[in-house]
Amino acid sequence: MPSTLDLCEQYYGTRDVYKLLDIDKNTLEKDVKKAYYKLSLKVHPDRVPEEEKAEATEKFKILGKIHAVLSDPDRKKLYEEKGIIDDDEDETKLATWIEMWKTIFKPISDEDIDNYQKNYVGSDLEKSDIKKAYLGGKGCINYMMSAVPFMAVEDEPRIIELVKEWIEAGEVPEFKIFTEEPKAKRNRRHKKYARESLEAEEIKAKLAKEGNSLEKQIMKRQNERAQQYDNFFDDLLKKYGEDKPKNKKKGEKKGQQKESKEPMKKVRSGRVSKRK
Repeated sequence: MPSTLDLCEQYYGTRDVYKLLDIDKNTLEKDVKKAYYKLSLKVHPDRVPEEEKAEATEKFKILGKIHAVLSDPDRKKLYEEKGIIDDDEDETKLATWIEMWKTIFKPISDEDIDNYQKNYVGSDLEKSDIKKAYLGGKGCINYMMSAVPFMAVEDEPRIIELVKEWIEAGEVPEFKIFTEEPKAKRNRRHKKYARESLEAEEIKAKLAKEGNSLEKQIMKRQNERAQQYDNFFDDLLKKYGEDKPKNKKKGEKKGQQKESKEPMKKVRSGRVSKRK
């Protein structure tokens, strides 16, 4: 079974957990928490399209394990001194990591997101994120839109001018894919964005009409899934948890057990996703 560091390299391209979170070993605990929150939001299984859920699930579990290590002085010291992460304590289900995530971070409302966006857009943090995304995607605007929070096609003129200033000042190299982006590529991106915006508005309108929020739907599904597991284990206890041995039927040999014809029940789980 791959170790946590093997999975870090597989899904994030590095075995350095500090590099993965974009922090250093001297970063304060509160800033480690912020870095974890910022990255985990991008890969939270309930916040990505259906086709990305499998990979997002693995990435989310990895981040949870990393945060657990950096929050434990002994495990953190072991990693820093030996480059080792003790995985024995992390043999838990995804649901555990999601519940842990909820206990660390309060639920996010639309108002929280709007307020954050107002403070973020135009800030030094946004500029730093834009520069990292420009360099990370080697000038690909599609990549930048997926990496920079709140970036939309309406922001392109402002961000293009900002990056051009950096290029002229020699702060970043010039990538032709950015300065000479093909019109066809730009049109495809704009059409995709318009389509996704329309879908998001339709989902929002539907939720408002039903008088239900996405968060409530997720909680409802999680409660249903929890009940499914309770019923599942109750059935197991009824079948195999009897303390008193049952009387053997006539003709049954000692030690022979009656084979149950009832098939093991399967529990399926689902998630609600919202694509913005």
